[in-house]
Amino acid sequence: MAIRIAAAMAVARRDSRQLPLIGRPSATHGTGAGKIPRSGMNNQPLDSRQLRAFTTIVRTGSFTVAARELFLSQSAVSHSLRSLEEDIGCRLLDRVGKRVTLTPAGEHLFHHAEKILQDMFDAREELVHLGQWGMSRLRVGASTTACQHILPSVLRKFKEQFPKCHIIIEPGDTPEMIEGLHNQEIDLALALEPKHHEQFEFQSLFTDELAFVVSPDHPWARQGHATRVEIPTQSYIFYSKNSYTFQMVVNYFAGEEMVLKNVMELGSMEAIKEMVKLGMGISVLAPWIVRNELREGRLVALPLGRRKLKRNWGVLRWRNRSLSLAEESFIAFCRRESESFGSDFSRPRLRDTAATENEVALTV
Repeated sequence: MAIRIAAAMAVARRDSRQLPLIGRPSATHGTGAGKIPRSGMNNQPLDSRQLRAFTTIVRTGSFTVAARELFLSQSAVSHSLRSLEEDIGCRLLDRVGKRVTLTPAGEHLFHHAEKILQDMFDAREELVHLGQWGMSRLRVGASTTACQHILPSVLRKFKEQFPKCHIIIEPGDTPEMIEGLHNQEIDLALALEPKHHEQFEFQSLFTDELAFVVSPDHPWARQGHATRVEIPTQSYIFYSKNSYTFQMVVNYFAGEEMVLKNVMELGSMEAIKEMVKLGMGISVLAPWIVRNELREGRLVALPLGRRKLKRNWGVLRWRNRSLSLAEESFIAFCRRESESFGSDFSRPRLRDTAATENEVALTV
């Protein structure tokens, strides 16, 4: 908007230098031979109140009528116009008898001023509209897993309570969501708890535990536990190496002095589950991600060992920023819908082990 005004001012100055002054200035409008004292080059945006006075004078054709419409005195309207002319350095209006006419520079500025004032009016109307009950926008970042398993029921209930709220979902992993928050591209992030991001506040929802997930035909599934010596030699299918979960898994096994030698990376959780079903490898997942497959016996989950590998899920947002009613309700729905996710590991379909030290997947 400021660029359009600056362009209009430049053209107005050019026109005022090329065109003669028209008409005889009045006592309240004009100086000397009709020249307006220049205040020098000014690239600051023009005063919207002065623009409104200017356009109202042009539209009504009268300082008196304009003053009445703006609830101002005629001298205040004249002063406003004069300040505008001094600001841009050229005359915008001429009085010919009782008539008010535009100079060529005034015609050019009038065209831009009307559009600028209309844009400002529209912006105010939109803000008023957003301030009405339920009218808002909510931008949420979430992992593909959360989009599939958490958000559907959350969004259904949220839309029932806020039918006029415009929701935007941005899928991505935790690092991408942190970047989205930094860039003001999302308002909330449904993500894993990050480290070393003090500018954000993390509101915890639930804690899950990762487990080996294998095909029912895998030897570990038949014996009911993973064997420590076999862990490094297995083929593994993991989610993206850029994800927090991948780094957590790698660090976990490094802490157990193990290196997983054969690792395949996939960007789709559904593809990972299908390949594990076919016996093409083992994965490390949270049981709630494969709850249907566990219930139906198409996959089997086994504890990693006595030392647990847990993840904290929650909603990430800017610290000290007040939450809107829509945002508070969204977080509450997420908490309600994810209440059972942290307890999935104890369900009957998961096979635990009370094996000896050699049979336990990982030692303490």
